[in-house]
Amino acid sequence: MYSRLWRALPGPRWLRVGILLALAAVVVAVCLTWVFPAIAPYVPLNDITVD
Repeated sequence: MYSRLWRALPGPRWLRVGILLALAAVVVAVCLTWVFPAIAPYVPLNDITVD
């Protein structure tokens, strides 16, 4: 999967690395903005089971 993505990107190595870092930043931002808040009510991290 990563080699296919690497071959699909245009430009020299430094440009490919920059594009991949930008894509990774976008994925992290989307997860923190929409995905994690949407699933937070279903994850019981704050439920205390020991009294």
